[in-house]
Amino acid sequence: TCEVQQLLGNNRVRAVAMSATEGLKRGMDVVDMGNPLSVPVGGATLGRIFNVLGEPVDNLGPVDTRTTSPIHKSAPAFIELDTKLSIFETGIKVVDLLAPYRRGGKIGLFGGAGVGKTVLIMELINNIAKAHGGVSVFGGVGERTREGNDLYMEMKESGVINEQNLAESKVALVYGQMNEPPGARMRVGLTALTMAEYFRDVNEQDVLLFIDNIFRFVQAGSEVSALLGRMPSAVGYQPTLSTEMGTLQERIT
Repeated sequence: TCEVQQLLGNNRVRAVAMSATEGLKRGMDVVDMGNPLSVPVGGATLGRIFNVLGEPVDNLGPVDTRTTSPIHKSAPAFIELDTKLSIFETGIKVVDLLAPYRRGGKIGLFGGAGVGKTVLIMELINNIAKAHGGVSVFGGVGERTREGNDLYMEMKESGVINEQNLAESKVALVYGQMNEPPGARMRVGLTALTMAEYFRDVNEQDVLLFIDNIFRFVQAGSEVSALLGRMPSAVGYQPTLSTEMGTLQERIT
């Protein structure tokens, strides 16, 4: 699967691969899908692991794809945003006292290896599920496959993912790890965001969206920009950096 990025004229396009390109060769037939990438959304995604295309990769069988949503959308209009300030209670006393989270806001978790970022994420997912009846979506962007597997196993052990009854799970996982093509790593954040938006807008639930790691998203965009032949900007970053980051961040609200 490829996503068209440029129209070159004379029925030619330049596209970026969203999956492995082994076996790809000149002269192969290409089918125009006529629509943007769409992924499954809703309760069917809970407890499952998806790739950037919304395909399950956890060997637990197919997913109900009757409800899908395109990954490219407009951000909420300015007049739709709630201006009222309210604190999102995490149930973790030290966080709520010293660094409270704003409902509808964004926050960064910074720390070295082994200091407990993943443990904090697990606790947040658990608390929002039990205290607020909400769900979480975790987007793994360009991280190690081992770390993604460790997170999945820890979630199963803690009951956040219920393999016996997936509908009772409280999180959906979307992985585009560092062995994936740059196109997949650049779009996997949008896939996770699209799943989170459905829970927020249609199910009207509290949602926690985790994106780990946002810098890998920038790196993937830089790789794609070079593949498309764009002139690099300062420090080698893509000239479209502000637009790409803004498009993602503006939808998180």
